[in-house]
Parts: sequence; structure tokens; C-alpha cells
Amino acid sequence: MTKLSVNVNKIATLRNARGGSVPNLVEAVKNIERFGADGITVHPRPDERHITYQDVYDLKKVVSTEFNIEGYPNQRFIDLVLEVKPEQVTLVPDPPGALTSNAGWNTIQHHEMLRKVISQFKAEGIRTSIFIETDADMIKAAVKTGTDRIELYTESYAKGCDDDKEAAVEPFVASCKLAVELGLGINAGHDLSLENLRYFALQCEGLLEVSIGHALVSDALYLGLENVVRMYKRELR
Repeated sequence: MTKLSVNVNKIATLRNARGGSVPNLVEAVKNIERFGADGITVHPRPDERHITYQDVYDLKKVVSTEFNIEGYPNQRFIDLVLEVKPEQVTLVPDPPGALTSNAGWNTIQHHEMLRKVISQFKAEGIRTSIFIETDADMIKAAVKTGTDRIELYTESYAKGCDDDKEAAVEPFVASCKLAVELGLGINAGHDLSLENLRYFALQCEGLLEVSIGHALVSDALYLGLENVVRMYKRELR
């Protein structure tokens, strides 16, 4: 079964709107794991507008499932990952002011930088993943960086799903097939939801993990966090 990693950035965003510790991120993460999530994802950005660097240290002490840290590999981020040693690090090409991740890596143009960073993480036993789009050349070039996995950027699937879900998922099916042939593990994330997750997971052979935050936390406002985590898990069975 494809694993569910819950991105808790939005919980930190709500907390930061008022300051203090309500909602309490650590308690929320403990509950999310207790409700059945297979992992926790955080994406600390330079301005710390949601997840702070201190949050990462605090969560490392309590996360009992897979801890996945996403981010752009500047030196501060690299140092954080090497100190915390999560189970997985996901490299994203976000510039500092990006609202959210909105593109995958050009693994040809940034090959040397990615190779050097990935080698540092792998030397410490940290599994690596690269945020990437459904471009065969970029996937092939990803292998040369030494990454363990790719994370497919799924916004185009989510946007196209209502009009023609078969056409929307087709590039991802092809990308998964190629990745498996190349020996890459496959993760996916961005705008996956209760409405589109099941079909995506069924079609994409070899899908190991999805990272979902915005839709899951939003659904929890209506349906409750425990119920929603279990609903997402059911969609992946």
C-alpha cells in the first residue's frame, strides 16, 4: 500500500497567525501518527512563515513514523538536515519567496549541485528524493544525481482531473513506468485530495508515498482530523 505522509505546514501557519502555541504542532503530530499516518512532512522556508527551524528540532524528538524534511538546499537547510537526520529529505527548487512549490527541478542544469548535496545526505544514511515533473529527460538525469527517489509534482493532474482524468494521469503513469525501469523510488505530492487520490494511486504503479497537507488539513476543519487521516488512508488501500 502507498504510504501517507502528512504535511503539517498548514497547522503551523494557523498557529503563527496568533503566535504562541495554539494549535500545538507537537500534539497535532502525535495525534496524526496515532490516527494512522505513515509519516510526517515539514517544509521549513527561510522566512519561517509556517514551519520554523525550531519546529523541526522539536518534532524530531516525537515523530515515531517516517520524518520527511522538504526544502531548497541552501547551506542552512543542508546543516539542519545533517543535524536532525530525518528518514528522508526531499529537495525542492523553491526560490526564497515562493508561496508554495510550483515547479520541479531541472536535473540537467542543476546536476552537479544536486549530486554534491545528495552525496552528503546519503553518506549520513538519509534517503533522498527530488521534486520533479513528468519530463522523461529530467527523470533520466535524476538517476545521475544519485537520488534514491523522485517526488512527482502532481498539480497538473489535480487541475486536469475534473475534465479528463485519464488524460490527466497519463503522463504520471508513463513517468512511474520509466522511474521503475531506472531503479528510482516514486513519491508524489501537490494538490492531491480525497477527490483525486484513489484514481491516481491505482493508476501509478510503483507509487511508494504521497505527501498531502493543504487538502487534508482543510478537510479536517469539516470532518475532524482523526476521521480525515483514516479517510485518506482508505483511499490508498
